[in-house]
Amino acid sequence: METLLKVSNLRTWFTTSDRVVKAVDGVDFEVESGKVLCIVGESGSGKSMTSLSLMGLVPGPHGQIVDGEVLFDGEDLVGLSETRLSDLRGNKIAMIFQEPMSALNPLFKIGEQIIEVLMRHRELSRREAHAKAVSQLRSVGIPQPEMIVHSYPHQLSGGMRQRVMIAMMMACEPKLLIADEPTTALDVTIQAQVLDLMRNLKDRTGTAIIFITHDLGVVAEMADDMAVMYAGQIVESGSADIVFDKPLHPYTLALMGSVPSMTEENERLTAIPGTVPSAASFPPGCRFAERCSKAISGCHTSMPELREISPGHYVRCSLI
Repeated sequence: METLLKVSNLRTWFTTSDRVVKAVDGVDFEVESGKVLCIVGESGSGKSMTSLSLMGLVPGPHGQIVDGEVLFDGEDLVGLSETRLSDLRGNKIAMIFQEPMSALNPLFKIGEQIIEVLMRHRELSRREAHAKAVSQLRSVGIPQPEMIVHSYPHQLSGGMRQRVMIAMMMACEPKLLIADEPTTALDVTIQAQVLDLMRNLKDRTGTAIIFITHDLGVVAEMADDMAVMYAGQIVESGSADIVFDKPLHPYTLALMGSVPSMTEENERLTAIPGTVPSAASFPPGCRFAERCSKAISGCHTSMPELREISPGHYVRCSLI
């Protein structure tokens, strides 16, 4: 399978007069065409900032990519001009944001927002773009799309708005779709429908997906590959089957232990003590050491490397 995206040593930092916030600090991963990579971790681990870095949407002026390479289809996205990035966004690379109400423009009707994408990237006439917009809304299961194109975002439910976002982002059939926790604000029934929709779109168009989430249930259902992220770094990665069957990093084990079982009655869930350390003051050693029950003295002083433990299975832990 062809590697569509290769991220190497990505570092996205925010610099102020008195401190440096290392939101993303040396991240490496690859995404193959037509595959789903799930990035999982707690809030504050750097997942969303990684996705914004890939899109060239790091908030300025203090935030910037200070190091690393992001090869998309052979082209390094780091340092590209805004004009070139605009050509790629919504066309070859698209992103579904966590809250569609903030991503959709409340001043414009749904149809106008999809039409703009199609006229910008596919050079369609307004009539052709309107017909395509209706077709896109129909493809994501929105009833009466001929009427919905004339609606404003606030007139739709959360699930409908999320479907509109997916329709808009898939309008140009991008090679890569980044989904930043797209089901977090949805109830379980709509969540299942959105996941099915994204899976069907991937199968139909061959689009690769980076799916960012904290829900291991979603990972088990969607992922071909997965990466566990903590404190700005990837601490374990591999195929979803390998990581679920043989999790090795203490953080991965703790995350999986915190998921309730459907079969074990009266099972006691694992609680991870403490919180994710501040990105402005990471400890010198392993960043999970303060919360890890297996940590030894060396873990607090020496930063472990991400090592290949078995073919395709990488772990950042000096105890393994």
